[in-house]
Amino acid sequence: MNHRLHTFSLRKMPSLMTIIMLLCSPVAVMAQGLNTGYFSDDLKTRHEMNPAFGNEQSYVSIPVIGNLNVKSMGNFGMEDILFDNPLYGITSDRKKTTFMNPYLTGDVLSGFSETNRIRVQENVSLVSVGFKSFGGYNTVELNVRADAALEMPYELFAFAANQGNKHYDIGNINGEAQSFAELAFGHSRQINEKWRVGGKLKLLFGIAQGSLDLNDITADLQDANQWVMTLNGEANVSMRGFRYKSELREYKRGGTYMRVNGADVDGAGLGGFGVGVDLGAVYKINDDWEVSASLLDLGFISWSNQMVARNDSKPFIFSGFRDIDVSDRHAPEGISTQTERYSDQIADFASLVDQGDQGGRTTGVGATFTAAGKYTLPAYRRLSFGLLSTTRMGRFAWTEARLNANIAPLDWLDGALSFAYSTYSTSMGWMVHIHPKGYNFFIGMDHILGKCTKQMVPLSSNASVSMGMSITW
Repeated sequence: MNHRLHTFSLRKMPSLMTIIMLLCSPVAVMAQGLNTGYFSDDLKTRHEMNPAFGNEQSYVSIPVIGNLNVKSMGNFGMEDILFDNPLYGITSDRKKTTFMNPYLTGDVLSGFSETNRIRVQENVSLVSVGFKSFGGYNTVELNVRADAALEMPYELFAFAANQGNKHYDIGNINGEAQSFAELAFGHSRQINEKWRVGGKLKLLFGIAQGSLDLNDITADLQDANQWVMTLNGEANVSMRGFRYKSELREYKRGGTYMRVNGADVDGAGLGGFGVGVDLGAVYKINDDWEVSASLLDLGFISWSNQMVARNDSKPFIFSGFRDIDVSDRHAPEGISTQTERYSDQIADFASLVDQGDQGGRTTGVGATFTAAGKYTLPAYRRLSFGLLSTTRMGRFAWTEARLNANIAPLDWLDGALSFAYSTYSTSMGWMVHIHPKGYNFFIGMDHILGKCTKQMVPLSSNASVSMGMSITW
């Protein structure tokens, strides 16, 4: 076993998807919005979850902070990766270490599942306007959205921890990320006393899209800290000015090749264009019961390039995941240097070969279906309960069922509590919505933030925050 001390800096994020994750600049591709606020009647941006929803008032959002949604979901997190360093104060100044530290005792892999999933999503509304006209309610929005998803098998973490096996059938690692801007035009109207319908037409402006698939990964120990790896791998990136960086390496069975060891982006701009639609309907059964449904983000983006890197099952040498020597009490490396070393190890592990630009391609946006039912108490009309089902379709599909309790004690104040069960975890959410005359503000979470590090990084991968402010008239 390699007796190295593996440490983790919270200001960097080592990941087997570095090339893909970097596409997600801080700017979520699902039913965007605060699901806990789905049943709040006067929430101005509720039409993002169902385009059939309208408002009694016109509004204009405060730029950027008018509707901000950030969410991460997963079935493992920092608390499963970071541990108290058993060598702190002895041969190391670092309080935390990763599960790969060979001096840890106990089952360091207990937090990992057979399939380990994580998803990061962000949605920023640059501007949003709503007004009554044309026989209904209309909206115009400009949003910037990003989404990244990653799935990793249990055996990957077992291999990284190097538990003494000489052979690992690791399996598959799959990931995907995309970011784009959307200009959306929505319209909803009351058909009769029972039905209200709505839709949106979206013009999509692609910023970046990437996917990574490492399949049938195996590792065989050759000698101390030297592994013979095989895998079928491919990375596809569509982004203006993107290119892979390569270095010369040797195959295990002889010969040389130019292996990808990083990426550069030269310039900026849009990498693709597309269209999408949202469709929704609300049906009022009676004064107490209401049901609704929507189909969101049904669309595509056509990209102008496709940068491909591939590994075709040719054996190569990998020296394992490692970091700073345990004897190095005062490591001279700065954070940026350590980040580069992690990136080098990730590139070594994938061992992809640049195939150049393979031309344009078309990708889906990722459709989401929602269905909901709402019951208002006859004895106290200010209290209602709702059940919302959300299903993300396609690759990296997931589902969520959320039960909401909604109360509006004052005409200008309402709130909600929710409990959800999803593919990723169970969660509790909350929302406070303040909407006096001329002003609308909400803040809430679909997943209550748990314990965090000093840098406010959640120890669990499940976290959510949403907020928005609008001027109304």
